[in-house]
Amino acid sequence: MTKCYHSCLSGKSFFIRNILKIFGPFFFAGILFIVSSCEEDPVRIGRKLLPGDDFVSIFSTDTVTVRSFTTYNPAVESGNPVVSYLGQIHDPYFGTIDAGFVTQIRLGAAWIPGDYVIDSIKLYLELLTVTGAVDKPQYLSFKEIDRQIYNDSLYYSNQDVGLTGFGVTDIPLPRLKPDSVNYVELDIPLDFGEYITRDTSMLFHHTTKPDFRSYFKGLLFEITSPEEPVFVSMSVEAPGVYDTYQNYFVMFMHDAGGNKKQFYLILDAFSRNAAFNLFRHDHSAADPDKMIMHINDGYADTLAYVQIMNGLNTRLMIPGLSDIKNDPEMKNVSVNKARLILPVHYDKKTYKPSTIPSRIFLNYFTKSGRKYMVPDYSPLNPGFYDGTPDTTNNVYNINISTWLQKYLNDSSDSLSTDFELFLLPTSANNVILKANDSHTPVQFEITYTRF
Repeated sequence: MTKCYHSCLSGKSFFIRNILKIFGPFFFAGILFIVSSCEEDPVRIGRKLLPGDDFVSIFSTDTVTVRSFTTYNPAVESGNPVVSYLGQIHDPYFGTIDAGFVTQIRLGAAWIPGDYVIDSIKLYLELLTVTGAVDKPQYLSFKEIDRQIYNDSLYYSNQDVGLTGFGVTDIPLPRLKPDSVNYVELDIPLDFGEYITRDTSMLFHHTTKPDFRSYFKGLLFEITSPEEPVFVSMSVEAPGVYDTYQNYFVMFMHDAGGNKKQFYLILDAFSRNAAFNLFRHDHSAADPDKMIMHINDGYADTLAYVQIMNGLNTRLMIPGLSDIKNDPEMKNVSVNKARLILPVHYDKKTYKPSTIPSRIFLNYFTKSGRKYMVPDYSPLNPGFYDGTPDTTNNVYNINISTWLQKYLNDSSDSLSTDFELFLLPTSANNVILKANDSHTPVQFEITYTRF
C-alpha cells in the first residue's frame, strides 16, 4: 500500500507540474489582466478633482511668413563713439564708404605763463585696424570746426560740419601694416601750435565759464588717398582706469633760459571729449553686375543686405503674428521658444563663412515708429539672444521669445510686427542674407504652451 501511495502521489504531482507548465503563462496573464483592469488610466487620475483648464497643450509652428526689404537711413546717431574711422572702403556689392570723425581736444594741463618758442610738434595715433592699399600714398588732414560740441547733444552720421578755414592738410602717413595695430608718429607744422597759443589766457578748462573748448572748438579728421584708399580705425573714447591715452599732440618748446617744456593736447582724454563719426555711403559705386537695385522701395528681393557703419539695414515684417495674437485660443499662452532663422548668402569670393560678422542685431518697432533693441538681448547674457552665425547650416539664429511674450501680452496694442536687422559700427564686415522667394527664405519658429 505504501508503495502504491507513493506511486500514485508522484503520478499526480507529475500531472500537476505538466498542467502548470502548459497553462501557467495563461494563468498569470489572466491575473495581470484582472489586476490591470482594476487600475485607472494614470493620465486620468484626478481628473474628477481638477478643473479642465489645469491641463496644458504644447504646440509649435514654422509656417509664419517673413518678408524682407533693404532700407537705408543716412541720419543715424553717431555721437560718443567707441571707435572712430578714417578713410575709404569699397565693396563690390555695397559701394563705397567715406569715413571721418569730429572731436574736441583737451589740454593735458593748464598753460604755465611765460615766453616759449615752439621747436616741434608731434601727433601720436594708435590705429586699431588698417585695411586697404597700405603700399600707396595716404595723407591725413585735420580742420578746425566752427561750433562747440557737447557730450549730451545729438549728432548724426551725415551731420553738416562747419569749418573756420584753419587746418593742416596733406600730412603724409608712414607705411602702415595691414590687419594689425599701428602706432604712428607724425610731424605737424609749427603753424598749428602758433594758432593754438595765439591767446594763452584761454588755455584752461572750467565747468561754468567759457574755456579752451569754446576758444578752440575741435577738429574734423579725414584721410585722403590720391590713388587707392586705405581704411583705419582708432578710439577717442576715454581710456580705462589703468590705461593711459594713446592719441595726442605734443608741442615741444623751450623758454628764454633754454628750459624745455612739453604741452599736451589730448584726443582720448580721461575727461571724455565730445565726438561723433561721419559716414558717407555711395551705393551707386558698387560693381555694375553686383549693385543693389532695391533700397527703400519696399521691393521683396531674393537677397537682403546689412552694412557696417550705419549703412544698409534689413527690414523684417511678420504680419502673421497679429493673427496669432488676435486668435482667442492664444489668450493663455506661454511662449517656450521663438526664433528667426536667417539664411546667409555666400559668393565664395568676397562673402564666405570666414568673413561674416560675429553677431547680427535686431531692433523692434513700435506703431509710433520708435525702435528699440529686442529685450532678449543682454550684454551680460548674449547667449540667450544668440545672433551668431551657424556656419554648418549657413544661418544666423536669433531668439526673441521674450519679445513675443511681450507682444502677445501687450493690451495697449503699441507694438508692431516689424523689425530691423543691423550691425554695430564696430563690426568688421557686411553680410548678405537670403530672403523672400529665395530657395531658403527667412523662417520664424514658435513653440508655445497653451494653458
